[in-house]
Amino acid sequence: MSLFQGLVNGALAGAAGTTALNAVSYLDMVWRGRAASTTPSDSVERLAERAGVTIPGTEAQRGNRVEALGPLLGIATGMGLGAVLGAAGSLGVRTGPVRSVAVASLAALLVSNIPMTALGVTDPRTWSAADWASDIVPHAAYGAVTGHLLEHLPK
Repeated sequence: MSLFQGLVNGALAGAAGTTALNAVSYLDMVWRGRAASTTPSDSVERLAERAGVTIPGTEAQRGNRVEALGPLLGIATGMGLGAVLGAAGSLGVRTGPVRSVAVASLAALLVSNIPMTALGVTDPRTWSAADWASDIVPHAAYGAVTGHLLEHLPK
C-alpha cells in the first residue's frame, strides 16, 4: 500500500472512530444527564490566544464560532491521528488486531489530553473516577473502530 493510501485509509478510519467517540460521549450525557464538556471550546480559546488570533464577530457570533470550532478541532484530531496511524501501517508498522485497537485508544487519549493539559484547560490529576470513565470509554470506542478499520480496509 502506498503512503498516500495509508493516509487516506487512516483518515477515513479516524473519521469513523471520531463518530464512535462522539456517539459514546453523547450517550453518556443522556445516561447521566451531564452537561457537555467545555474543554473543546476552552481549547479553541487558549489556542487562539496563544497564536495571537482573534476570532471575529459580535460577542454572540464569536461565541457561536468558538462553539463550532471546538468539535471541529476534535474531528481534525481524530482524522489526523487516524492518518498518522494509517501512514505508519503503509510504512510497514504491523501491530495486529488487538494491538491496533490498543494503540489507537491510547494514542487518542494522549493526543487529546496532553495538549489540553499543556494549555491549562484541564488537569487530569484532579479528575474523579467518573471523569476518567467519561474520558477513557469514548477514547476506547475511537480506538476500537479506528483500529478495526485500519486492520480491515483494503491494502
